Amino acid sequence: MTAIAVTIAGSDSGGGAGIQADLKTFSALGVYGASVIAALTAQNTLGVTDIHDVPAEFVTQQIDAVFSDLAVDAVKIGMLSQPGVIRAVAEGLDRYAQRNVVLDPVMVATSGDMLMREESVAVLISDLLPRAALVTPNLREAARLLQADVAEDEVGMERQAEAILRLGAHAVLIKGGHGTGPESADLLVSAHGKRWFHAPRIDTLNTHGTGCTLSSAIAAGLARGLALEPAVDEAKRYITEAIAAADRLQIGRGHGPVHHFHKWW
Repeated sequence: MTAIAVTIAGSDSGGGAGIQADLKTFSALGVYGASVIAALTAQNTLGVTDIHDVPAEFVTQQIDAVFSDLAVDAVKIGMLSQPGVIRAVAEGLDRYAQRNVVLDPVMVATSGDMLMREESVAVLISDLLPRAALVTPNLREAARLLQADVAEDEVGMERQAEAILRLGAHAVLIKGGHGTGPESADLLVSAHGKRWFHAPRIDTLNTHGTGCTLSSAIAAGLARGLALEPAVDEAKRYITEAIAAADRLQIGRGHGPVHHFHKWW
């Protein structure tokens, strides 16, 4: 059987993050990718200049078109900027009984531009967190979910991961890529315990799409039948290699993308 994953997210016109990064990641990891576009961004390596929201009704039509035909093995959810779209996605997950759902609560672009409306955060927590097998916030996103300060150390990350579990998440991976120190440490916490994933911190400006890529790599692993922890382990290795190879690319004048196809060119 062909492993299939669907990304439900925003389009990045610059190609480094969002839908485009997710589809590249699926392909690189041997998974067929389909998509439901929830928003359009006018975006490049320098920043986001505008966002055009897709109507919730059309998001529903895309979900029905894809899931009624394709045997979907996993779903990655990224940028959802408005409450109506979040509710439409939640209803679609229920309608098609999706369980391998990776929720990346995309709120801020690498450039610092805001991607999620303030009123959408509460709906994301109430409607999508309980439906996700894994939620993957970075340090700033975890703090915003909890209306707290950004965690400054591993103890703070553990406390915030446990607090997000109490909000209804089944498992939480707090990504430490925006932290400091010689290592990039991600923390996975679930009812079964916790595990740290460490990798060397790579000195590069080309980190656009790292969060999207990591979460879609996890979804790709789940689509191929991996359990959650091995899927995270594989995804952490993949994103580390993609960041390490990012400077081989010469894309744009700002934060360039990671190299999704570093194994081939």
